[in-house]
Amino acid sequence: MPWSISLPDTALAAAIRYKIDTKTKPLGALGRLEPLAEQVALVQQTLTPQLCRPHILVFAADHGIAQAGVSQYPPEVTHQMVRNFAAGGAAINVFCRQNGLNLSIVDAGVRGSFADLPAVRNEKIAEGTRNFTYEPAMSVSQCTDALQRGARLADELHATGCNVLGLGEMGIGNTSSAAVLMHRLTGHPLAGCVGRGTGLNETGLARKLTTLTQAVAAHPTVGDDPLAVLATFGGFEIAQMCGVLLRAAEHGMLLLIDGFIASAALLVAARLAPSVLAYCVFCHESNEQGHRLLLAELGGQPLLHLDLRLGEGTGCALAYPLVQAAVNLLNEMASFESAGVSDNSGT
Repeated sequence: MPWSISLPDTALAAAIRYKIDTKTKPLGALGRLEPLAEQVALVQQTLTPQLCRPHILVFAADHGIAQAGVSQYPPEVTHQMVRNFAAGGAAINVFCRQNGLNLSIVDAGVRGSFADLPAVRNEKIAEGTRNFTYEPAMSVSQCTDALQRGARLADELHATGCNVLGLGEMGIGNTSSAAVLMHRLTGHPLAGCVGRGTGLNETGLARKLTTLTQAVAAHPTVGDDPLAVLATFGGFEIAQMCGVLLRAAEHGMLLLIDGFIASAALLVAARLAPSVLAYCVFCHESNEQGHRLLLAELGGQPLLHLDLRLGEGTGCALAYPLVQAAVNLLNEMASFESAGVSDNSGT
């Protein structure tokens, strides 16, 4: 599937930097907000960027690998949490309401039906992936279908005028998929990619690492092709997030990147089209082992360090006010000239 993502034109960079530098403050005094403002302005190709109809998509899916006991929680929690999202009771619901973010819940492959919940978007590929300890998680056609469904969701949101999009996920077992994707696509040792997920103790973590080591060994012919790795070890929610990221970047949308799982989806996307990274704001560094290494691999500088490890897009929702602040400083803060304040930056 070809992806055509252009890097933002840097012709405006000097003018954007000048506008930031001549605000009523010492040079660089607003720290990380300044390069963030510059990034948003470059993505939107304007000196006066606007954040329009911000939206978070939460993708849910079950994982066959969860049957191997790699999680603290049983697989049925995925279905239960989707119902909690639909009822408005999860952390992501709270933070989206607080910060004025639109929220959509997507069933990418959860076991069971949500026909009674019109708030849940049905994009189900299958009733969960297969257990990649023994066989590929999904077929190539399922993987392609998931990418295309994600791309269509990005098309729909772009058509509404949305230009900033965050991604979240829910899926018992998905830290296992993310860890193996990271291992296979970066070459980092698996032990450094595998973390506690939903809170495994030392015994559970050791069992998880052993299981995933055996799973990787069960697929010796899988090379480093991103789609082959994704189909073998990924999840339906991860594949759909990957499709969203790629198509949204084609549309020039600003992308809010959450934690370990969303970063793993971005890793796959970046291996397919490296230019996608220019559109990404890395919202936080999670408490999941491996996320710091993965952020370094992606060149990401996270805005927040709150020891989050929930997923759901919560890091995106919490970081969004900082993105707003960066845009507002560019648009609303006075310059030395307009405020009649002496500029001593050259002395």
